[in-house]
Amino acid sequence: MSRAKDAVSILAALGLPKAQQNERSALTLLALAGLRPKTPWEAARARLLRTVDIMGFMRDAYKKDYAPNTRETIRRQTLHQFEQARLVDRNPDDPARATNSGKNAYRLTDPALAVIAAFGHGLAFEQAVAVFRERFGSLETAYRGTRELHRVPLVLSDFTEVSLSAGVHNELQAAVVRDFGPRFAPGARVLYLGDTADRHAVLDAKGLRNLGVVLTAHDKLPDVILHQPSKNWLFLVEAVTSHGPVSPKRHREMETAFSECSAERVYVTAFPNVAVFRKYAAEIAWETEVWLADSPDHMIHFNGEKFLGPHKK
Repeated sequence: MSRAKDAVSILAALGLPKAQQNERSALTLLALAGLRPKTPWEAARARLLRTVDIMGFMRDAYKKDYAPNTRETIRRQTLHQFEQARLVDRNPDDPARATNSGKNAYRLTDPALAVIAAFGHGLAFEQAVAVFRERFGSLETAYRGTRELHRVPLVLSDFTEVSLSAGVHNELQAAVVRDFGPRFAPGARVLYLGDTADRHAVLDAKGLRNLGVVLTAHDKLPDVILHQPSKNWLFLVEAVTSHGPVSPKRHREMETAFSECSAERVYVTAFPNVAVFRKYAAEIAWETEVWLADSPDHMIHFNGEKFLGPHKK
């Protein structure tokens, strides 16, 4: 497949690591440029494609039919590095789109497109590569500057600064720490804070161990864990935008995972607004709490015994 070999040469010239100088990455580059086996290089164009679209092009144009479960490999082992090296922009149509959105799409940057279109034209190609390398430098340098403007900044109660990846879910988690905590758990410390892209932004394993919580690889933590020392309450908060509310099933799972915890537990589901809450109201477990980010001063208590607090058996 000579066209793919040429594409590998382009990737090498642009300074992509050896792990991305392969057929998978070469075909991904050709798909993004809309280049079929006999399409002239100068006809390359920047197309906005999802991973599934890229795989469809590979199959139709190059008879390379990757298995459906290869989609994640292409995303993690090719497109992620393309973005880091500034070959592509992710979601140029909506830069704030969530990292785990099924609508994520990629498009070649103008400098990368110029390099591809000049391939085979000697000095013109060398000049385009030089311009690209001078502008973006090394992959490591590009990585540090990638999409920092679209991250979610957050300052914890101890003034630690945290930066979450973009997306509705992380916006809601940030609201839990920034708005829910001071109102309903004053003085609470963040022991855990998830991140859709980086798995977790905060993990105080020592603080959890001191409360008798020993984590295993199989435990699915809630999105946010807050500990209020003055009452020794542990707030286990699920942001509904990830895996839904604290349902009876989820409540039981967390009760089991935190059964040795010395702090009393308060289960909370956080919603961005009342419209989303209505969709899940029937799924919420009794003896749990509901908080709406757009009405931060109020709580909804799913119980008949008392207001906010842990529930003893």
